[in-house]
Amino acid sequence: MALLNFKKREKPGATPVNGQVEALLKDYSIEVMPRTAEKVEDFRTLLPEGTRVYIAHIEGTPIDEMVATAKRIANEGYPVMPHFPARIIKDRATLADWIARYQGEAGVDQALVLAGGVVTPHGDYDSAIGLLESGEFDKAGFKRLHVAGHPEGNKDIDPDGSITNVSAALKWKQDFSERTDAKMAIATQFAFDAKPIIAWADSLKEAGIDLPIHIGIAGPAKLQTLIKFAIACGVGPSLKVLQKRAMDVSKLLLPYEPNDVIAELAAHKAANPDFNITNVHFFPLGGIKSNANWAIEHGGASTRPANPA
Repeated sequence: MALLNFKKREKPGATPVNGQVEALLKDYSIEVMPRTAEKVEDFRTLLPEGTRVYIAHIEGTPIDEMVATAKRIANEGYPVMPHFPARIIKDRATLADWIARYQGEAGVDQALVLAGGVVTPHGDYDSAIGLLESGEFDKAGFKRLHVAGHPEGNKDIDPDGSITNVSAALKWKQDFSERTDAKMAIATQFAFDAKPIIAWADSLKEAGIDLPIHIGIAGPAKLQTLIKFAIACGVGPSLKVLQKRAMDVSKLLLPYEPNDVIAELAAHKAANPDFNITNVHFFPLGGIKSNANWAIEHGGASTRPANPA
């Protein structure tokens, strides 16, 4: 059987793959939306076997489109993790219906449970805690539940810029993880500076929160695109990394790549094996293909059949 070799696809003349980066990129995940997934003819030409694919549920996206996207990606052989944004879920019956549809039509058994960025809740839920407390995921036998993390705070929850309420919510979720059979982890918002990420991760461990962290990283994109998304998503102090780059005329027109932040996190993890950041989660803001190719070139890859059964 012919093989597609995704292993260390380096550009001619490129610097050899950094082993520390390769180790950090192992088992990375990536996020898509129904409309962006439509642009990919076959994910098997881009993603290593076993790559977890999150499906972001934006307000206004019909559940039919979400389930169809999940089914299509699952049929191509990938574990799918759809978002369950609490503030757009009307009630418990709606939550149970979504879970049943994902499970029955696409074989989904994992979810990212989060509040969502909607200001006014559509119904009974305003936080991930409410969804988890419902017991519906446990009842359906979901094997993995991820929750949101915010290394630079979340102004929707802590308008004063602190991390008081965010930290309290994560402590509740840590306690919940000890009551559920599902594996849990924290998937974070993207940031651009490794130092505050490392400090935040260390602070969680000191607070007794030892859930694995899947750190959010923005994939390659035009600088203007990243700044727009960063402001819209409430990225904090690390936005200065992009602003500083925008002031450098020699870099202004070049696409941003996450080389520096990934390399620094990888070096820290190599020097601190018990570091609680275990995986990278990509936000492909400049396109799925460019993000997947960047990951392949930096060692985040494997060998898989060209036409898997």
